[in-house]
Amino acid sequence: MRIIAGKAGRLAIKVPSAVARPTTDFVRQAVFSILGERVDAARVLDLFAGSGALGLEALSRGAATCLFIDEHRQAVQVITENLAKSRLLGGRVLRAEVGAFLRRDAATYDLIFADPPYMKKPGDTDLIGGLLAGEWLRPRLAADGWFIAEVGTHQPSPAANGWSLVDRREYGSSAILLYAPGKPT
Repeated sequence: MRIIAGKAGRLAIKVPSAVARPTTDFVRQAVFSILGERVDAARVLDLFAGSGALGLEALSRGAATCLFIDEHRQAVQVITENLAKSRLLGGRVLRAEVGAFLRRDAATYDLIFADPPYMKKPGDTDLIGGLLAGEWLRPRLAADGWFIAEVGTHQPSPAANGWSLVDRREYGSSAILLYAPGKPT
């Protein structure tokens, strides 16, 4: 696992053993190709951060700040180590459950990444659908911001009032969903 491009490009990063499925280099390259200049000076929030790969990539490519959120102690420790190793500025790590964090946070972000555990079987919690349907994510996103989620290709793109699905791209077993604030449906 490595940072692909930017100031810390090619730097190998650690992945916590608690994270079974970090976003691959190929998928991250595709995401950041889509985002292009939106990353420059962006305020980024990386939810279910795991190794921090998405947020680290954003910082490396010119994001102003990135707040990494994960509830697992090992993930928080690994992200902290990866930030120190990369020497990227503007990163901060917080150990918190995503829903609890969103309920108490008051900041807005230009880009919000979410890469929760995939739904694997009927009855699994749809974490992305829950975030979109909840009342706490949308106020965290800047008016012209994007919410970028990763789900399994077998999972449909959740629809929610107040959100517009901008794009869905599939790469192997991963699907990238790009949402913008939209008119209520």
